[in-house]
Amino acid sequence: MAGEDGAAAAPEAAQPPADPSPGSGGGYDGKCVFCRIGRREEPGTALLPCESEGLVCFRDIRPGAPHHYLVVPIEHMGNCKTLKKEHIPLVEKMMEAGKNILQQNNFTDLNDIRMGFHWPPFCSISHLHLHVLAPASQLGFLSRMIYRINSYWFITAEQLIERLQTENAAS
Repeated sequence: MAGEDGAAAAPEAAQPPADPSPGSGGGYDGKCVFCRIGRREEPGTALLPCESEGLVCFRDIRPGAPHHYLVVPIEHMGNCKTLKKEHIPLVEKMMEAGKNILQQNNFTDLNDIRMGFHWPPFCSISHLHLHVLAPASQLGFLSRMIYRINSYWFITAEQLIERLQTENAAS
């Protein structure tokens, strides 16, 4: 679920070429729409001001709530299932960027938000991306199903962090 909207685009920034390695990170995949968005190669996608280095924020093209943003690493990262314990700071940084983008868009009730990831194989794009939805209390019927907590297809950011800590503690 890529994002496109009429929001003002961020200024162009030169990005160094990256190693096109698939998997859990560190590269660029020219076939990946989120890699292209992160490199500002998709002119139809307006980037929102994102104060976190290495991340981009933009509106989801199929919003499930009045505020529905995606926070995406610029470098190609696999989906949330490919993450390891060392990625916890990245997930936390993505969450902080999501809260910041909500506040920049005049949404301040951070108790009424939903942030999370689609769990494979229920990902439409295999590049790590955090869904930031608010107000969660206004999710429509379909969105309540798509972004459902404790489902097989969606995991909250907090649940992902807990899972990463638990899995790595057991190994």
